[in-house]
Amino acid sequence: MSAAKPDTAMVLAAGLGKRMLPITAALPKPLVRIAGKTLLDWGLDALAAAGVSKAVVNVHYLPDQIVAHVAGRQKPEVIISDESAELLDSAGGIAHALPMLGAAPFFILNADTFWIDRAASNLDRLALAWDPTRMDILLMLADFQSATGHSGGSDFLLSGDGKLARAAGASDGLIYAGAAILHPRIFDGAPLGRHSLNLHFDKAIAQGRLYGMKMNGHWITVGTPDAILPAEAAVARALAERR
Repeated sequence: MSAAKPDTAMVLAAGLGKRMLPITAALPKPLVRIAGKTLLDWGLDALAAAGVSKAVVNVHYLPDQIVAHVAGRQKPEVIISDESAELLDSAGGIAHALPMLGAAPFFILNADTFWIDRAASNLDRLALAWDPTRMDILLMLADFQSATGHSGGSDFLLSGDGKLARAAGASDGLIYAGAAILHPRIFDGAPLGRHSLNLHFDKAIAQGRLYGMKMNGHWITVGTPDAILPAEAAVARALAERR
């Protein structure tokens, strides 16, 4: 069973980008360019292609640059969630933006990761897999063979029925690809202020309501300056394979 496709998204763009220094000394990480396009625009373009009409983008570090960059964008419409006073982490930032996101399930995207679809849009596939009667959160996942720039271990184990468990670095685990659908009810009774989405992931695992979908295509994360050239090479290869 699939539900209505999310029309709204939250883009997490408020991080400090310390690992990208010295580039981020004067530039917020979401505005770093890969293959001629900012990291932020890779995500916003994917949302636009999936038919999302409204994206809430949170800002904290050098916020005026991001505000100016998205000012002329029409698809999706961008609404700024200002975290200049306090950095709220992933879940705290979403909870702060809930009045702008509404009561329906929505996409979330990390602004420092992106992907090249192989065929159908991965966000469309995520929406088709979403079932709010069984799920509170549905994560997009990548395998190591289809990833560039990931320096950590695996994040989740995907079962045959789509449920997720923590991988604890298991060799057959998958990487959280920085895109998901979640239902805002997960924030009912959530702590105020700064806290991580990992708390909600673990709660959903305990309740059997965290699910995953393996993406098609190539996933790219850019954490440090020396990751830029490999990321651009990966984009070129992935686009060439798609032709």
